[in-house]
Amino acid sequence: MRLSSLLSAILASLRSSTRGWRRVWCASGWVPLETFNNGGEFVPFLPSPARYVATKGMRFLADSLLSHSRLVNVVRPCWISKLEPFNGMWHLSENGKPRGEFDAIVIAHNGKCANRLLMTSGLPLIAKQMKRLDLSSIWALLAAFEDPLPFPGSTEVPFEGAFVRGVDSVSWMANNTKKLEISECGGPHCWTFLSTAAYGKQNKVPQENIPSATAAKVKAGMLDGVESALGLSKGSLPKPLYTRLQLWGAALPTNTPGVPCIFDPFGRAGICGDWLLGSNIEAAVLSGIALANHIADYFQSPGTDPGEFAVGLNNEFQPLEGHDIGQFPGLGSEEKMSEGQAYELAK
Repeated sequence: MRLSSLLSAILASLRSSTRGWRRVWCASGWVPLETFNNGGEFVPFLPSPARYVATKGMRFLADSLLSHSRLVNVVRPCWISKLEPFNGMWHLSENGKPRGEFDAIVIAHNGKCANRLLMTSGLPLIAKQMKRLDLSSIWALLAAFEDPLPFPGSTEVPFEGAFVRGVDSVSWMANNTKKLEISECGGPHCWTFLSTAAYGKQNKVPQENIPSATAAKVKAGMLDGVESALGLSKGSLPKPLYTRLQLWGAALPTNTPGVPCIFDPFGRAGICGDWLLGSNIEAAVLSGIALANHIADYFQSPGTDPGEFAVGLNNEFQPLEGHDIGQFPGLGSEEKMSEGQAYELAK
């Protein structure tokens, strides 16, 4: 099956999934999305394509998906620290504690931890591709305000989420309280502000141990950026009731091999993730489904040359364009896959 046909089938499955999410009240359409320029100028996005938010939080959406599956057993909390091939099986362990034996393994995360895990796995081609991935750094600031954020000429900002342009310290802002079903119950207005990748790079520190001076500087800089983006006068942004700052050290991919998944048939190991096709949730879903189908085809084709099932092990990486916090339909910055990139996944 060629990539174009496979992706068509996967997209149909994805559309069916989003309809199912809406039926179980996990997700709803989200229209109030804007492009926001420095100084308070904003441009509403067109209503199409549909965008979704998890009305009970992303964790609830994930748990709902799991509850509808009879083939998946999730063990948590669990952090696999070692992969060992033995007698045709993969033996997984967590700090010396056995975590099971498996016919195949899938690496669905990236960054330093994934590279460390693969270092002694005996999967040089998989490890090589994973190490070629470059990731940006983004600062994330949660700020809770007692009242709605002010906006020139209005009692509150006329949007729930916006991409910010022209501000060094802020690239995205969203009222998370408005996404949830509890938004009508009163209480604080909890906003999330995400920095630009450039700001993250300029102020990068070890994310596990952020110096207090850096935290204070970044928080002040981001709140100043919010104030500037909204077109408010200096010092007029209300003081938050609560803030929480975190560096997203391994945030978004900046390059990609442009394949839906990576699979080593001789090691029976694969990689899936948004960075293989783009930089958003849709790309992650498509990648996961593609790898699952590919592994199923591999095990259902005894006698076939395993080499025919190798995918993405030697693909060159190309720069990945998009917004600082990912790719989103309607912004005109998505990486497009051409027919020339069609890849034969399986017979």
